[in-house]
Parts: sequence; C-alpha cells; structure tokens
Amino acid sequence: MDILPATVADLRQVLADHHRYWGERDLRALHLSALVQEFGDTCLTARAADGIRGYVIGFVTPDATGYVHLIATRDESRGSGLGRQLWAAFAEAARARGALRLKAITSPGNTGSIAFHRSLGFSAETVADYDGPGVDRVVFRRELPPRP
Repeated sequence: MDILPATVADLRQVLADHHRYWGERDLRALHLSALVQEFGDTCLTARAADGIRGYVIGFVTPDATGYVHLIATRDESRGSGLGRQLWAAFAEAARARGALRLKAITSPGNTGSIAFHRSLGFSAETVADYDGPGVDRVVFRRELPPRP
C-alpha cells in the first residue's frame, strides 16, 4: 500500500464510497475539494490495488499547527494500523511545511476517535461552544518532537 498526495479525483472516489469510510454518519459536506486543491501535499490517500483504503485531509496553519480536518479508513481496513500510518505520514508532511504541533477535533460522543487519538499521545480537552453555541468539541493536541 502506498500513501501519496490526494487528488480531486481521489476525493470524488472517497465521496462515491462515503459509507465505506463513515458508515451512517453523513460527513460529505466536510469533504472540501478546495482543501485538496490548496493543500495537496498534506492531504493524503492510502492506495491499494482495490482502491483508496484510507485518507487524511489536513493543512498547516500560519501558527505552525498541522491540523487534520478529516481522517478515515475504509471498513475492511479498520484495526490494521492504517490510521496510525496515515497520522504518521501527515505528521511528516506537516513537518516539511514547518509544523511544530498537531491538532484535530471530534465530537464528545465519538469515543472511538477519542481513544484512538489518546493512544497516539494526543491530549484531549473538551471545549464548550467550540463550533458555536452548544456545539462542544474535543480538541486533540500533540507537539511534534524535534527532528533527530
């Protein structure tokens, strides 16, 4: 399996197979082609012979934070370590763009995501009204270690 920069065609494929990555949760509106077009080197896909197994859409902010907007693995790839591989590849791509730290968010009820990010060494803090009044989010943060 190869982890490579994402293309808009990859994003279209992910959207066509949306249920394979997100199940019943409809997150299609969060899949912005502008992010892939403008931050293609930090938007990545894990490709195998049978298609895109996982992907990450992220970018580096002006304050040197590598922010992951979306990360997902296809249903048959869950539990394989692919999510960890995607995070590691994103961290390296973000570091190449000057990132010093990493960040992501999720909803407080997404216990799987919270456990996963904690296992990767992220701190997790619930922030009230993060996405507007009454819309709390769990914010994950982790410093990138200095290069050896």
